Amino acid sequence: MAVSTGTRLLTLLEGLPLLSCSKLQQPVCLLSTKTRVSRYKHKQLSSSSSHHGQRRRLVILGTGWGSYSVFKNVNKKLFDVIVISPRNHFLFTPLLASTTVGTLEFRSIIEPVRNSGFRDEHHFHLSYAQRLDTENRLVYCESALDSTRKYSVEYDHLVIGVGAVSSDFGVPGVKEHAFFLKEIVDARRIRNRILTNFELATQLLESDPDRRRLLHVVIVGGGPTGVEFGAEFYDFFQQDLGRLFPEEKLDVQVTLIEANQILSSFDKKLRNYTEKLMKKRKSMNIVQASVVEVTATEVRLSNGQTIPCGLVVWSTGVAPRRFTKDLQLDKNKRGQIRVDDHLRAYGDGTGLVYALGDCASVEGQELPCTAQAAERQGIYLARALGETVKGEQPEAFLFKPWGMLAYVGGYKALVDKSNIKSQGFHSWVLWRSAYATQLGSWRLRMQVPIDWCKTFFFGRDTSRF
Repeated sequence: MAVSTGTRLLTLLEGLPLLSCSKLQQPVCLLSTKTRVSRYKHKQLSSSSSHHGQRRRLVILGTGWGSYSVFKNVNKKLFDVIVISPRNHFLFTPLLASTTVGTLEFRSIIEPVRNSGFRDEHHFHLSYAQRLDTENRLVYCESALDSTRKYSVEYDHLVIGVGAVSSDFGVPGVKEHAFFLKEIVDARRIRNRILTNFELATQLLESDPDRRRLLHVVIVGGGPTGVEFGAEFYDFFQQDLGRLFPEEKLDVQVTLIEANQILSSFDKKLRNYTEKLMKKRKSMNIVQASVVEVTATEVRLSNGQTIPCGLVVWSTGVAPRRFTKDLQLDKNKRGQIRVDDHLRAYGDGTGLVYALGDCASVEGQELPCTAQAAERQGIYLARALGETVKGEQPEAFLFKPWGMLAYVGGYKALVDKSNIKSQGFHSWVLWRSAYATQLGSWRLRMQVPIDWCKTFFFGRDTSRF
């Protein structure tokens, strides 16, 4: 009887010696799909040694200015770079206020981190860093997509750039009723609230006191963020809402609350110019006081004054994240990680942990919590890490500020540089030019000017969604 092809093949295989899986670069063992996936994940998450042998494993926490700058500039030939962050994009924060009113669209100022190029797609983790074990060089993580998914990642070098959160300074009602302005989601919430309030105002009688309350915006904090949001909102209701809501425009009011001086980090001449400019605007007001409570309908001040309002934007300062608080590293009084002039964290005996940006404090240097300072630290650290791996001694970090820019509305801006103190329209041109060239990619450098032109010719988009 004829022997089938399958039978002949089995007979042939029985005569061959078994091959050990350990002797093959690509195992021929028949593993179940579940087993193969499990081993692959374990290798990706837990192995501290690069499979290429020569490259070190650099783990970066965060995708803000400091962390993103390290990732973009570090020598990828020397490092396998793993990024852990609950945010999968880089945000160009200096233009965030422009998105709250539609001058720019949200996606025009964010760059997906994966677009920047990873050696392996598994080298980005959309997760929260929960805990750090410096002795065993482990970062314990929790997935931002599934809180039950917990795991650890090993590192050869670690960069902590988790930034900070907006601080409410313990004022009652801030977390429940005020809007922060630090992330894209914050800008979208503010934009929807503005449009909601204007639409509601059209449904109320002119004599209804709730109508004026809905159209009253309170900004707490006179720093660059608060002033620029006020400037963008001023342009919005002057150029667009005034055209679409001509009656409601008459009742719009903006109050900027600052306990000390607005734009305190700017030159005195520029501060005075901004104050005079804002006070000339009939719809804007500056109040020097502290906020003691925020409710759903009003803000209460330390001087006893109560301000009814429909929107409170809170931009008074920053505080450390929970991850930073829980770290067993040396910190200053503000809860920032203390680092030396090479950005190495104090309290880490290994010398492999670095920190930068808003979550760190450089010894002997009083750095502002700004994008510029964090970016410069990131560029420095990327170079210093490469020099360290090569056995070279990097120079100490020294921050030299380029200068400060701020938009104050009405096509006017401020420029405060060491040898330049200017304000007005020509400063606005410089403000836009500077930010347009600093955007993280050519896609954004094209998209932002397009949005500016679209706004100039067709107005801002007032869709609520």
